[in-house]
Amino acid sequence: MKGWMYILECSDGSYYTGSTNDLGVRLKQHQNGEGANHTKKRLPIKLLYTEEFPRIDEAFYREKQVQGWSRKKKEALMNGAFGKLVQLSRNYTEYPIEDGASTSSATGKSTKTSTPSVPEPVEGVEGVEGVEGTVDVESNDKTKEL
Repeated sequence: MKGWMYILECSDGSYYTGSTNDLGVRLKQHQNGEGANHTKKRLPIKLLYTEEFPRIDEAFYREKQVQGWSRKKKEALMNGAFGKLVQLSRNYTEYPIEDGASTSSATGKSTKTSTPSVPEPVEGVEGVEGVEGTVDVESNDKTKEL
């Protein structure tokens, strides 16, 4: 069963990251105050970003990954600035090595970065502003307009 990871912006400027197997239904639930506690206290919501997956468990895994990201890293994802994702990681220190990979000082392991695919906009969802994006619930960073 297909799945989506999504990022919402709440009325207070905070981000909420979620996953679902029916994006249209889930967005309506959030907008009607039937979603997560975080969003129902901060209506209206705006859909900023989505990623589609062949299976819901993959969307759920991605949700948990993105929830751990800083606000700036989520904004880089939503803005398509994929090259900044590694540098915005909390534990990242770059040490270049010959094959184009980089080594993280936190783990000492060599990693290669790949460019994620850009998600398609969600169409036909009424009552929810916006159609692109995904992000996490709360952040210690100050809220700012995207």
